[in-house]
Amino acid sequence: MPGHFVKMVHNGIEYSDMQLIGEAYQLLRDGLGKTAGEIADVFDEWNSGDLDSFLVEITAQVLRQTDAKTGKPLVDLILDEAEQKGTGRWTVKSALDLGVPVTGIAEAVFARALSGSVTQRKATTGLASGGLGTKPGDAKQFTEDIRQALYASKIIAYAQGFNQIQAGSAEYDWGITPGDLATIWRGGCIIRAKFLNRIKDAFDEDPDLPTLIVAPYFRSAIEAAIDGWRRVVVTATQLGIPIPGFSSALSYYDALRTERLPAALTQGLRDFFGAHTYGRIDDDPDKRFHTLWSGDRTEVPA
Repeated sequence: MPGHFVKMVHNGIEYSDMQLIGEAYQLLRDGLGKTAGEIADVFDEWNSGDLDSFLVEITAQVLRQTDAKTGKPLVDLILDEAEQKGTGRWTVKSALDLGVPVTGIAEAVFARALSGSVTQRKATTGLASGGLGTKPGDAKQFTEDIRQALYASKIIAYAQGFNQIQAGSAEYDWGITPGDLATIWRGGCIIRAKFLNRIKDAFDEDPDLPTLIVAPYFRSAIEAAIDGWRRVVVTATQLGIPIPGFSSALSYYDALRTERLPAALTQGLRDFFGAHTYGRIDDDPDKRFHTLWSGDRTEVPA
């Protein structure tokens, strides 16, 4: 059972990894006007650095493939409806049961579902886009920004996946060692990458690591990428280019590092209409309280 669970989460991470690569491709194509061949060159260059991985390597190969019938890039002729076997959905369902936010994997699953929503896509073609911005003037800088956004978002995706594995191991008492998984995965799976060495090192240094993003290397990597990452999300929004993977990863990161979230208001609303109670920051966190909203609005212990 642990093996099946780990394989499921592996496939979920794979979904997220491919979605992020796809978004980088679309930004280079629609944001900078690059051809498939030019984008292949970019991915080849990226594959020589921190993004060195099987998926980045074969992305360049797919982009270079020419269609025998037309002489055009094959990628430009492939129907843009991504199929799925179901492992991504299973990963998200499991994460919901465990209470683990795997937002990157979920966005990747929903992006595939949206790509196959042909009726809705045809019906909404030509809808208002609002005032769109202009394409980046510095193509070299924006390309580097995309690389940074891809790497930072990849860190988030793997952090979420490993959090799910840790939660599953704790829930079912499996005793899974995350660092060992990184070693196994870098050997011969779809998500094999040099990146996994960093994950192995992080868990070797701290086996109880609460999240990969606080490990020294990954913390520094995100710090180095954060400005470019934000520029990509802003620019994509201004250009009307959908980037659910990049944007949700950034929102996840920002939510984690935010000292106080709007969940306080959510809990207040729940108490108002359903008497679901709440805790207080100035009292024992295990104590619960309820405000008599329909009465004199005094607070009482629950």
